[in-house]
Amino acid sequence: MNEKELHRQKYQAQLDEWKAEVARLKARAAGVKADAQIELSHHMKELEQKLHEAGARLSELAAASEEKWDSARKNVESTWDALKVGLRAARAKLKE
Repeated sequence: MNEKELHRQKYQAQLDEWKAEVARLKARAAGVKADAQIELSHHMKELEQKLHEAGARLSELAAASEEKWDSARKNVESTWDALKVGLRAARAKLKE
């Protein structure tokens, strides 16, 4: 297995974990007060959008030629960083 495929598999596994975590966060958000639900709903929509973008970036990485692979990998990493921040923020809101 080449480096490109190993990275793709690593990112896919992480994306699958994050999708499951967003689903758990959404379930927890349903149990909070109405005011908090409004704010959390906004965060959940943002997270779902970031998950969608991460999936698209992962597809770009899988399809990237050797010449464009490094650039595609950097795009995935940037998207991953934004998703991590969003997940941390949602977790923090649910702990309040």
